[in-house]
Amino acid sequence: MKLTVNGTEHEIDVEPEMPLLWVLRDVLGLTGTKYGCGIAQCGACTVHVDGVAVQSCQVAVGDVAGAVTTIEGLGTPQAPHPVQAAWIEHQVAQCGYCQSGQIMTAAALLAETPTPDDRQIDDAFWGNLCRCGTYPRIRAAVSAAARKLQEG
Repeated sequence: MKLTVNGTEHEIDVEPEMPLLWVLRDVLGLTGTKYGCGIAQCGACTVHVDGVAVQSCQVAVGDVAGAVTTIEGLGTPQAPHPVQAAWIEHQVAQCGYCQSGQIMTAAALLAETPTPDDRQIDDAFWGNLCRCGTYPRIRAAVSAAARKLQEG
């Protein structure tokens, strides 16, 4: 089957029931997307399918009809996405394990809701757990990224 990830089309030979997470990590070698719980309760595996945030541990690759974007495809070290830049500026990450999922959730939120208030941010992140408890910094970074995106 064919799968477009980060703008590149891949021909993959896997069972259609294989979770997208394992295709990304084990078949394509894109390890920025993390395995956290395997039951869609932590958000560490969040990626975008056609711009919509999904938890890749619960999506069968055979059900993916659109383009997938992972943390590796969101920005680059030379040109980070505004959310990634805000994460650095606000020093969100502590252990960092959940951060790729957090960033992907933030980018999807801002694409849909360009100027979210605190409640909208909190609601969007209900399924993303951070064991380090950086939620106030996550909220601040999302707000800063929203302002940056509005400035153009």
